[in-house]
Amino acid sequence: MTGMEEPKDIIVLGAIKNGTKKFDKIAKAAKIDPKELNEILEKLEERGFISVEEKKSFFGKKVEIQVTEKGSSEVDQRVHELQEKWGTMSAIYKSGDKKKLKQHLDDNKSILPMMMFFGVMDIMMFSMMFSMLGMSMGDYVPAESMPEDMDAGTDGADAGAGDMDGGGFDFDIGF
Repeated sequence: MTGMEEPKDIIVLGAIKNGTKKFDKIAKAAKIDPKELNEILEKLEERGFISVEEKKSFFGKKVEIQVTEKGSSEVDQRVHELQEKWGTMSAIYKSGDKKKLKQHLDDNKSILPMMMFFGVMDIMMFSMMFSMLGMSMGDYVPAESMPEDMDAGTDGADAGAGDMDGGGFDFDIGF
């Protein structure tokens, strides 16, 4: 592990690497409130992962945040690690070892939102893992980290009998 343990740091860095350069857009993409984002950006800049440029324009100052070479390779490295962890998780799921799967999910709870953000996981299989364990994804992943197009039953209606229909996820297909 290089010096970044905070999943949110990596998500912010990833958002910037994906071309999000403006503060408010980064906050929205990474789903982080501005105060916290400010702290994260300061930390990232201190570590040399991003550079902050002030551009003067006709309308005043405009701040653009760029990912540095170092920051870019940090993201690539972390995404690679996430892909490996997802591979392990998938293999455990396919082996049907519930105890081992739950343990692996517990051990990696902090990086699950990061896996979702970078799209390294198969969301369908991910939800089937929870189904196999008789749990809801919401037990592991905060609602704000869930992919936009998926409602994993975090509206409070998933307590009790409603989950007995074998799975209990409703996907918003958007018709």
